[in-house]
Amino acid sequence: MPITVRTLDTPPSAAAVDAWHAVVTAAHRHDLPAETPPPGRAETAGKLQVPSVHGRVVSFTATALVRPEARRRGVGGALWEAVRAELAADGRTSVATELELGGAGEKFAAARGFENVLPITWYVQDTSLPRPDGELPTGYTFTTWEGVVPDHLADASATAHGAMDDAPSGDMDEAPPVWNADKVRAAAQVILDRGGVMLTVAAVDSRGGEDTVAAYTELVLRDPSDVRALQYDTVVVPAHRGRGLGRAVKLRMLRTLAQQQPHVRWIGTTVADENRPMLAVNEALGYGRERAAGIFQTKI
Repeated sequence: MPITVRTLDTPPSAAAVDAWHAVVTAAHRHDLPAETPPPGRAETAGKLQVPSVHGRVVSFTATALVRPEARRRGVGGALWEAVRAELAADGRTSVATELELGGAGEKFAAARGFENVLPITWYVQDTSLPRPDGELPTGYTFTTWEGVVPDHLADASATAHGAMDDAPSGDMDEAPPVWNADKVRAAAQVILDRGGVMLTVAAVDSRGGEDTVAAYTELVLRDPSDVRALQYDTVVVPAHRGRGLGRAVKLRMLRTLAQQQPHVRWIGTTVADENRPMLAVNEALGYGRERAAGIFQTKI
């Protein structure tokens, strides 16, 4: 049967979301460890219906969906050619994606010129284990919020987000985003509009006469029913490093999570293999290695 590729209708119908979610769930269960929860339907629907703040999303479907039993029939190749043509038409010079090591996705990508430009590893933390509360050095205070950053911290939060520029990025052909208060608000709002929950804990320094976000950590439930949260950014601004702020905000996040989302039992996160400072923090907090992955990239 000839393979026909087309773009998904915007907004997609409920039936289209159900079909997409069925494929995502089947692939997840086939490719990932059994203890890794599959995405909820709310997460799938949110990704299809609400665009990213950093770009636009084009979703492609094929007449034969790429379920595990439908692989090696040319469907994935046809979808990739459609994606590559779209990227080329948009003036893109490269594309990157996250893949598990040793799986079908890595083999598929390698055959099409993708290379692992940033080795990363998934780690998981059991939230039920007893841990101390976070403690901050003199001069810092904790501030916690759910959803969009409070207005009085928006500019300071944008400055702290910019401190991610020195995070390990391997050989990725990607310019770091430029943050301002509106972009920080918009990024959080996308998560909320997709039906998710976002928690932030920050260490704030007010000694200079105005609030400075010295460190922060973000946690996301892409579906409110998730029992496994995702650790998003954890950042310590360079001028405040070496004072234990990263560990402190992560410990305070565990307390906040237990209070606001007590059903969550696990936190999953990825860390670049070369990011030794964050690996040390996570090891001290009890994160255990789950599986190896990488950011794979190719030229268009």
